[in-house]
Amino acid sequence: MKNTKASLALALGTAVAISAVSVPAQAASKEKCFGVALAGQNDCAAGPGTSCAGTSKTDYQGNAWKIVPAGTCLEMDSKTSPTGHGQLKAF
Repeated sequence: MKNTKASLALALGTAVAISAVSVPAQAASKEKCFGVALAGQNDCAAGPGTSCAGTSKTDYQGNAWKIVPAGTCLEMDSKTSPTGHGQLKAF
């Protein structure tokens, strides 16, 4: 009986540890990209006058962001950005 309880505890502990590691890894593979969302398609908190997801008022709003794969933001088109591409900070 001791071995069964110990095995169960070890298996549960391993599962918890694995899930704790994979969440930060997934988060690290994403980034906020400003100026690439179409009106009403931003992720969250698009600055003054908006409350959360889907509240941006215009296409490519400079203070509205989308979550995108890390490393892709600066390559995405933005018609309002000074560089013509997404930005890692609001503009």
